[in-house]
Amino acid sequence: MTLMATDVSEQKHVFVDDVPDDATVAELLDALVKEMDLPAADSEGRPLLYQALHTGEGRHLRADERVGESLTTGTKLVLQPTIDAGRW
Repeated sequence: MTLMATDVSEQKHVFVDDVPDDATVAELLDALVKEMDLPAADSEGRPLLYQALHTGEGRHLRADERVGESLTTGTKLVLQPTIDAGRW
């Protein structure tokens, strides 16, 4: 399966071939964040977590979804950092 992934700004993008159907979205996200060299921490040093927006369906994928069940060749994903507002 071939996918395209971008960051929120669409300044960074990658095309990924041969994504295993049995991989979880969490495993795919880990690989994409590394390949795209996205920040692992925010400006205050807190770890950043990412979620994947399936642009064709307009929904965020759950980390436990299987790639082969949720995505098709040509799917475009937008990787978005998870915002944890209101933390003191």
